[in-house]
Amino acid sequence: MTSPRFRDLSPNQIVPLLAYEGRFVASESTVYRVLREERLLRHRRRARPPQRRATSTHEATGPNQVWSWDITYRKSPVRGVFFYLYAIVGVWSRKLVGWTVHDVESADHAARLFQATCELERLDPRGVVLHADNGGPMKGSTMVATLERLGVLASFSRPGVSDDNPYSEALFRTLKYRPEFPSKPFIDIDDARSWVERFVRWYNHVHLHSGISFVTPAARHDGHDVVQLARRHDVYRKVRERNPQRWTRTTRDWGRVEKVVLRPAGKAPMTSTMTTTLASASTVTTAPPTPQSGVSRGGAGSGGGSANVGAGASTEPAVRAGVEAPVFASPARPAPAAPTHRAGPPARRPPGPRALLAS
Repeated sequence: MTSPRFRDLSPNQIVPLLAYEGRFVASESTVYRVLREERLLRHRRRARPPQRRATSTHEATGPNQVWSWDITYRKSPVRGVFFYLYAIVGVWSRKLVGWTVHDVESADHAARLFQATCELERLDPRGVVLHADNGGPMKGSTMVATLERLGVLASFSRPGVSDDNPYSEALFRTLKYRPEFPSKPFIDIDDARSWVERFVRWYNHVHLHSGISFVTPAARHDGHDVVQLARRHDVYRKVRERNPQRWTRTTRDWGRVEKVVLRPAGKAPMTSTMTTTLASASTVTTAPPTPQSGVSRGGAGSGGGSANVGAGASTEPAVRAGVEAPVFASPARPAPAAPTHRAGPPARRPPGPRALLAS
């Protein structure tokens, strides 16, 4: 390995070269082991050696602790002109807490949206974690200066990791795969804002989100999900008492997801907290919550017209926060038992007419 012929080659190059000459000394792994034992395995190239850094992450245990935001776009009738949707989603509740639509991508619009969302949520931004990818508006001077002035903890995706902002990406996928999502470009920016407002109303107050035990983001954000999950657990408990043979194990876990990690190492576990949920639900009235009046904010710094900055909720009283649609889930069934004998060969099919003609 230290001879002039091989000292500039790696073991992955030396072993095939010797094999071509009809010689075998050792495998690549053995050569690497010997090099490590002799302390000859070190970085010698001019490029900086790769560095392993621990992945930073943030945990949310309540609403408005960790936010994620991103920008997506939709075509306009004019070629080369797009409508850009700025969206801020709460990582813990999945609620779309702030949004606006503009015809340009700008850090100024993003900064004004963040400040307006904090005012709408009546939130002190100091200590809030705002996660984003490495796009231009996310790292623009105006946005960075605004976050530093407000005391916000800025978090960014790791370089080269395309799926490091999963909550915003999942939101945009839900938006673009809605049946009513237009297949043609929006007529104008007001048409785009009107459609997004209807989507936000549905997403926050009607959509049963699978990541938060199938409650609406608005219900979880406001704390109404505690009663809803307790009711579901009580229904399953009563059904099991009436027909215990239907379940061979425990009933479905309707526990509340208490902790959400921004960058989970794997699939984020859904922590079962049904005991805590039932205990806290016993002191809460089970009457349906009063409908939210909603807030519609205008502006967000756009030159003219309303940008609907904020939660995007409508002033229509028909939307109820926390009142969920009924869910009929099939009971969990045990997995079929494995066969105790070895299965024989599959039965042969009788020959078809084509085979009979060929014979």
